[in-house]
Amino acid sequence: MTSSPQLAEPRSAPTSRHRREVSSLPRSLQLVGALGVALVLLPVVALLQRVSWGSLGTTLTDPTVVDAARVSLIVSLAATALATFMGVPLAFMLARGTSRILPLARTIVLLPMVLPPVVGGTALLFALGRRGLVGQWLDQWFGITLPFTTAGAILAATYVALPFVVTTVENGLHQLDPAEEELAATMGANPRQVALGVSLPLVRGSVLAGAALAWTRAVGEFGATITFAGNSPGRTQTLPMAIWLALESQPEAALAMSVGLLAVSVVLLAALRNVWMPRR
Repeated sequence: MTSSPQLAEPRSAPTSRHRREVSSLPRSLQLVGALGVALVLLPVVALLQRVSWGSLGTTLTDPTVVDAARVSLIVSLAATALATFMGVPLAFMLARGTSRILPLARTIVLLPMVLPPVVGGTALLFALGRRGLVGQWLDQWFGITLPFTTAGAILAATYVALPFVVTTVENGLHQLDPAEEELAATMGANPRQVALGVSLPLVRGSVLAGAALAWTRAVGEFGATITFAGNSPGRTQTLPMAIWLALESQPEAALAMSVGLLAVSVVLLAALRNVWMPRR
């Protein structure tokens, strides 16, 4: 009686630590990588070492700075709300739709991410200005004027922030296990119930991450806003615009506001590190 051949035990997958030990990076790649880190780090260090830390609090409480911060907060929060309100359904449409025009729709939605902001602001001006393609009718029929108003600044910030919500939520939807959605559908749930009751709770983290990224983009928006909404103190002048103006006449104020925005960016990166950093 012959004995059955023994099956070879499968090899366990190498750990990340083992992979790092076996395939260490060449020194040339490490050097180039270090240069990339230095390129980003050096301006930050230069900014921090020029700040007058003793007078930072006084500078940040200056009425001009406070006013610009207030406008930035209003504009960015409103833009984030609008971008999330429109972006989440749009992400569902792109991720779950079957229409042939969806690739074109995705390209259009992502356009503000690669379009120079000043070009986006110019396009908004010719579309929604008082003599624009649609803006002329808004002005004549409803008396609505968007350029050079706070509403215009919100619209410009929404324009550039929307793609961040759409891409983040759509990626989250693509990573879902379709079994749960299919199970809900077989139990009699209609598409609306599946989307709102099953899919949306599962991508809640992606929605929050997309909203946070949209808010950061809206806070830092400059080109589209100044082109479409102008730079009116108390109405459309946000922190980036105030920094731009203060660089020539009040460099200390410009440095203080820059440090404030830098701190906001660092806090957000730390809060969302699990979204884009691989787990080890």
